[in-house]
Amino acid sequence: MEITLKVNRREVSADVEPRTLLVHLLRERLRLTGTHVGCETGYCGACTVHVNGTAVKSCTMLAVQADGADITTIEGLASNGDLHPVQEGFWERHGLQCGYCTPGMIMSAVALLDANSNPSEDEIRHGLEGNLCRCTGYHNIVRAVEYAGAKMRGEEPPPPDWEVSA
Repeated sequence: MEITLKVNRREVSADVEPRTLLVHLLRERLRLTGTHVGCETGYCGACTVHVNGTAVKSCTMLAVQADGADITTIEGLASNGDLHPVQEGFWERHGLQCGYCTPGMIMSAVALLDANSNPSEDEIRHGLEGNLCRCTGYHNIVRAVEYAGAKMRGEEPPPPDWEVSA
């Protein structure tokens, strides 16, 4: 089947089999390998992308279902060489370790902040529930999202935990 979609602000056409998953179209055909394949069951969140502005686990969506859609992957977040505030937050607050879950975690965090620009710690943790990280205790990931939320609201981000005096 011939499909046309917009991926990271660029129109793309592809001939795909009806059974092709969106994650495989992105990684194998379009070479956007920042979207990771983890569990292929929708459990881990490593493959999260935005489809028409909504966070979607791309291993649970057929490429043909994305026909006509606007897709954003981790590669499409930065703009003019500047990191997205969530990407910056993960860097500044050490929200990553091995990095495997990071693209999906960032994409979910962006969707969370788009829906709620000032989430509480509990709301951040709930918003990231569908993304698994085997390396961290999520503490720095939450701090990274708090950092990004502040930046997106035009506020000074909170100081890192290691700079806060007891």
